[in-house]
Amino acid sequence: MAAKLRKGDKVVVLAGKDKGKEGVIASVDPKTSKAVVDGVNMAIRHSKQTQASQGGRLPKAMPIDLSNLAVLDLNGKATRVGFRFDEGKKVRFAKTTGDVIDA
Repeated sequence: MAAKLRKGDKVVVLAGKDKGKEGVIASVDPKTSKAVVDGVNMAIRHSKQTQASQGGRLPKAMPIDLSNLAVLDLNGKATRVGFRFDEGKKVRFAKTTGDVIDA
């Protein structure tokens, strides 16, 4: 199945404690249908001090379900994603405006 959300997409959170927050997808795990979004779903993780890094309580972005994310269109509004063929190439487009998401 084609990926509607990809790494580097600007998204908005639709549900949960971070509802309404925006961010960029850092990574996607299609097997578990989760994505890590920068600055969203933050948790505190404790790390031990090493010679290379300072230890302590460090904030870390945790995975969030793909169903709770929506791509932002060029107007900055949440939109659903569709697929179509432009010049023989399959591209993603925003359902609200019809603009192509892929460059």
